[in-house]
Amino acid sequence: MRLWKDWVEAQPQVVPMLVESIKKQRLAHAYLFEGQAGSGTMDLAMLLAKRFLCENSQGEDPCLRCVDCTRIDTGNHPDLHRIFPDGQSIKREQIDYLQKEFSYRGMESRKKVYIVFDADKMTSTAANTLLKFLEEPQGETLAMLITEQASNVLPTIRSRSQHLRFQPPLKEEIIHQLVEHGIEQKHSHFLAELTENKEMAIRLIEDDWSFQARSVVLQLMYELYTRPDQATITLAEKWLPLMKERIHQEMGLEMMILWLRDLLYIKVEKQGELVYSDFYERYKELSLSTSQRLISLSLTKVMEAKSQLSANVAIQLVMERLLFTIQEG
Repeated sequence: MRLWKDWVEAQPQVVPMLVESIKKQRLAHAYLFEGQAGSGTMDLAMLLAKRFLCENSQGEDPCLRCVDCTRIDTGNHPDLHRIFPDGQSIKREQIDYLQKEFSYRGMESRKKVYIVFDADKMTSTAANTLLKFLEEPQGETLAMLITEQASNVLPTIRSRSQHLRFQPPLKEEIIHQLVEHGIEQKHSHFLAELTENKEMAIRLIEDDWSFQARSVVLQLMYELYTRPDQATITLAEKWLPLMKERIHQEMGLEMMILWLRDLLYIKVEKQGELVYSDFYERYKELSLSTSQRLISLSLTKVMEAKSQLSANVAIQLVMERLLFTIQEG
């Protein structure tokens, strides 16, 4: 498990604040962690919970070896409670159950921790029930509410929690997380550029979609610049069947933007920045027959295509127009 020092670069404001509170034994009784997926809200909530419950902590870090730490790792610590949405929302019954659990004395110690994931998805009755719980904390209690949209959390809950805003994840941080998840370094770099968060990247690798899409985009863009007639066939036979869902269509266009950006980098000799580094030799070949102005124009056209997609224009029409305008220059 990564410790506080490992998160300082990714969260240079949040981490020092929490570490200082730990050192001075002045942790708030409730925190509201706001940050997009991949920013570390969940990981840091679990690290703080582990440090709070660890009986053999060393400085600001948990020991990672004691019974408390190992039981948290296996998800069965009796004094750590996690609440997730039941379907589309967190319901009052879930908060009522939490309060009942907290009415009992701590099983391992007098301390108790609860983490509410997707706190913005609480129903109004659940939120109001939790509010009473926050106003009258029982014993040594630590609450952490995690959300991507704090504005959707009940204002009175926000006012009774210490609100910590997490920075969006660094590209290097996402790559690190994906490599730890078992994704090869080159593809991790590609996914980090494409999605800007670990969770989305992992969804895209399901069923090998991202690998297939990457291959098709490389083929389509190369043909667009060398064999335009074949590009039209590739669009119909490979690109469109693979990009049936809106999110995939958006990602497909984003992949094209990254491809054009790589080609532009070759023109200005910034090879170290390439996303499709394995395409380097072909980029060099293509850069001899096109200009920086035309590449920039193509980038503009792809971004316009993304806007058309947002306006619900049919994807086939969007793509056919796009290929035609890039070919025309």
